[in-house]
Amino acid sequence: MKLLINSKYNSKQSEINDCISNFETQGKLFVKGSRNTIKVFKSSIGMLNIKSFKKPNILNTIVYQFFRDSKAKRSFDFAMKLIQKNIGTPEPIAYVEFKNGIGLGKSFYVCRHIDTKYTFRDLVEKPNLANNEEMLRGFTRFCFQLHEAGVEFKDHSPGNTLINPNENGSYDFYLVDLNRMTFHDSMSFEQRMFNLRRLTPKKEMIAIMANEYSKLYTSKSESQIFDLMWKLTQEFQHKFHAKQRMKKKLKFWKK
Repeated sequence: MKLLINSKYNSKQSEINDCISNFETQGKLFVKGSRNTIKVFKSSIGMLNIKSFKKPNILNTIVYQFFRDSKAKRSFDFAMKLIQKNIGTPEPIAYVEFKNGIGLGKSFYVCRHIDTKYTFRDLVEKPNLANNEEMLRGFTRFCFQLHEAGVEFKDHSPGNTLINPNENGSYDFYLVDLNRMTFHDSMSFEQRMFNLRRLTPKKEMIAIMANEYSKLYTSKSESQIFDLMWKLTQEFQHKFHAKQRMKKKLKFWKK
């Protein structure tokens, strides 16, 4: 077993080990996905959010052991980089890897659990939500902050940004599901717009985002930002729905 802990919590190694060792039988289930499981554990640090990654296939056990960092390690490393850049994400606590023969077996990512009220998906699915536009504009400013810092969040999809309202009317934003990121010295206009293509299929939301982004990214007009963001969004939606139709066909022929 390999365990790496955020140096702030070196004294908590035994407690973190216990949570990992008892992951199957203890903790409160938070997310049960087809690939990964997330549980929440009480600890002296506070509430811990522990993500158990599905055991990789035979090829990836070797790839992750020798050629590419595991998803757990990438999640931890990328979270540390985001914290250094003052970009919101749940505080990284540790990651754990187990060997499976000569390759990688199970792995876990541990971070501080954050109770938030919304995700970006709520803004998409609940247009009548109180302060929807204010949150959308705040989220757009958060995206601009990411891009200015050179952060390309490749899983920038509706469920992967948590939103928490503050008493003063502002909002905090936190990125989750971090294992797919690229860090650049700078990002081009095309890279920035491409990074936003998966968030919403709604033209009216793209219009608001383009308006807010143009206030900060002054080298392009609002219409230029809207046109490219909407074009890339439509292309993504077309490909996404084509894949969904293909999956349905394959399921039908397998029956």
